[in-house]
Amino acid sequence: MLNFIQPLNTDLRNLSNIENLHMDGVMLDDVLPYIRVITSIQVLSLTYCDNKRIPSIEGLCELKKLRELDVTQSDFGETLPWCLANLTSLRLLDLTSNHFFGNIARSPLINLTSLEYLAISNNDFEVPISFKSFFNHSKLVFIESLNNMLLEEEDFPVTSPNFQLIGLRLSNSQHGHITRLFPRFLYHQHDLILVELSKTDFTGKFPYWLLDNNTRMETLILSYNSFGGPLLLPSRHTRNLFTLDISNNHLEGFLPYKIAGPFPSLEVFNLSTNNFEGNIPSSFGDMTALKMLDLSNNSLSGEIPVHLAKGCRLLNFLRLSNNFLKGPVLPHQNNLTLLEVLYSANNDFTEIPPNLSSNLFYLDVSANQLVGKIPTGFIGNYTSLSFLAMADNHLEGPIPIEFCQLRNLRLLDLSENDITGVVPSCFSSSPLSNIQLSKNRLDGPFPMAFKNYTTHSMELDLSYNQFSGNIPTWIGSLSWLTVLLLKNNNFAGNIPKELCNLSRLTMIDLSFNNLFGSIPPCISEIKFNGIQSRAGYGYYLDDSAQTFTLLLNGRRMVLGKSEKGINLSHNRLTGPIPPEIGNLSLIKALNLSHNNFTGKIPVTFLNLKGIESLDLSYNHLNGEIPSQLTELYFLAVFNLSYNNLSGRMPPRVKQFGTFDSNSYVGNPLLCGEPLPKCNATDSPPSTPRAAVNDTEEDSGFMDMNVFYMSFAGSYVTMVLAIVAILLINPYWRRAWFHLVEVSITSCYYFVVDNLVGCMRDFLWK
Repeated sequence: MLNFIQPLNTDLRNLSNIENLHMDGVMLDDVLPYIRVITSIQVLSLTYCDNKRIPSIEGLCELKKLRELDVTQSDFGETLPWCLANLTSLRLLDLTSNHFFGNIARSPLINLTSLEYLAISNNDFEVPISFKSFFNHSKLVFIESLNNMLLEEEDFPVTSPNFQLIGLRLSNSQHGHITRLFPRFLYHQHDLILVELSKTDFTGKFPYWLLDNNTRMETLILSYNSFGGPLLLPSRHTRNLFTLDISNNHLEGFLPYKIAGPFPSLEVFNLSTNNFEGNIPSSFGDMTALKMLDLSNNSLSGEIPVHLAKGCRLLNFLRLSNNFLKGPVLPHQNNLTLLEVLYSANNDFTEIPPNLSSNLFYLDVSANQLVGKIPTGFIGNYTSLSFLAMADNHLEGPIPIEFCQLRNLRLLDLSENDITGVVPSCFSSSPLSNIQLSKNRLDGPFPMAFKNYTTHSMELDLSYNQFSGNIPTWIGSLSWLTVLLLKNNNFAGNIPKELCNLSRLTMIDLSFNNLFGSIPPCISEIKFNGIQSRAGYGYYLDDSAQTFTLLLNGRRMVLGKSEKGINLSHNRLTGPIPPEIGNLSLIKALNLSHNNFTGKIPVTFLNLKGIESLDLSYNHLNGEIPSQLTELYFLAVFNLSYNNLSGRMPPRVKQFGTFDSNSYVGNPLLCGEPLPKCNATDSPPSTPRAAVNDTEEDSGFMDMNVFYMSFAGSYVTMVLAIVAILLINPYWRRAWFHLVEVSITSCYYFVVDNLVGCMRDFLWK
């Protein structure tokens, strides 16, 4: 390309007759000034180009012979200049994935009446859904405007446009912006082959008339709208329709029992995420061409029809998850020999038949009512299986060694069952890269089955079991380990320094164990820069809300839960927090709470620039809170409660202005907002200071030691003075004893008189 640009710069006369010019991927700044003078160009492609600055399309306005112009993803950004109206021969215009903006009804596009193909997806255009400004474009056959802002217009008299489209693709860049009114010009279209109206929030009944009016229709996608009511079927057979997607709407009621009638050629049928109820119609079995069927996220009940399982012989993708289906996952009598993917999670299935397709590579039966031991009969038949999820059932007994026969198995999820025993040693030769065994009753030491694991990108979840003993030092040999979750077991001993060899870790959770000793400083060698965890399943390193609201430079942002980080909470770890942890600049969460850490909060934590959650609560940390932590702009969860911290609070700026007193409770020597104010003359110390000047007032507080000594001295002096007077003067001595005698006599009669009266009253009652 560079060899081509050189003559372009030096001798334009030799290029004056070029009609087709394709310069995809070039630097536009270098070529635009030269292209604009080649007026003979009829076809120009400038796709996926780079720029030093935002280029202007205005430079192409002189190419009046242009018939086709494609500038896909080349960073153009402006309102369309009116000089483009001079390109009256333009038949194809593709502006996809740029930064153009403005209302297309008030743009030069309305003057380009020769247009046949118009693609403006992924820009910032405003697109009136009536398209009435284009009604005179009699040659227009295809409009694509995905991910722009659709505008609803006031009602206007419906007239028939001069065009007959074969393709229309619209979606809204602002999902939730309600447009409601369905484009009325579609009532006058009869040649449509492809229609996609997704994320447009159109309301009303299902527009079955689109299929009645357009017998050539091959693809109809109406997903992510607000269509309601029952599913209305077209009145005639749509023999050309191959794809129908009406997912994510508000359609409701029973599925029509003759649902297959109008769709004899259908290959892809997506009915997911609606409000359908009742049984699955057996007539699905008449859709003999069906390859993909999605009925997930509805309220369907009953068993899978045998006719469906026997008639849909070509089916390779079946999603039934999140319904109320029961019985076997598939009928025992089935002809689904080509089935590759089966999602059946979150139902009430009770059985896995032994004769599923041998081509099956993805099987998810999580969150059902499977009981008893894991059936071994079906395992050996599925040698192609790559993903097996059986979590959240009632399975029990040991892990079958037959799993080791599945030489293509990459993910095994048996979590949330009642599985016991140990991990089979044959797992050491398994290709598994994602092992989810949490929330069972597995026991014994850390499984030796993983000692010689060499699988790339391994994720291991053994949390919520009964494993015990030390974390072995050989764990450092699992160099491809990316996720290690050992939460809530009975592991004890020190954290092995060999853990620092796991340089590809993105998530480590050793919380709720009996680990003691200090954190190895070498933990900073784990850079947490590996591939973001695919372990998923909602596992997070803290127990707070699933999203965080973040105040950043006056703007509120919502952050997802952390998937890169360390959780060592609820152990018996001691010593200072290693300052080297501050080098882990990529972690999103750090939880060291509920341990016995001492010393100060490392100032190096200021380097945790991406951290979202920091919990150091319930330790014995002392000293002041480093003011440098206010530079942690993404910090959304912060907890230092129940330590021995002291001093003034850091300034309430940036994220620190969002934390309330709950983040600091249990540190009586801390003061300042959001805690009680500090004294004007004092900066509260971490330990009581010695008096510098005996005459200095101490904030108005009494010295209690001096008070007690003065009181005792005064009391002794008074007693000695009375005794001395009585010994020296006989008159005062007689008077004193007389006073004592009179006082005793008076007390005696007072008690007797009152006590006798009370007793008499009590007895008479």
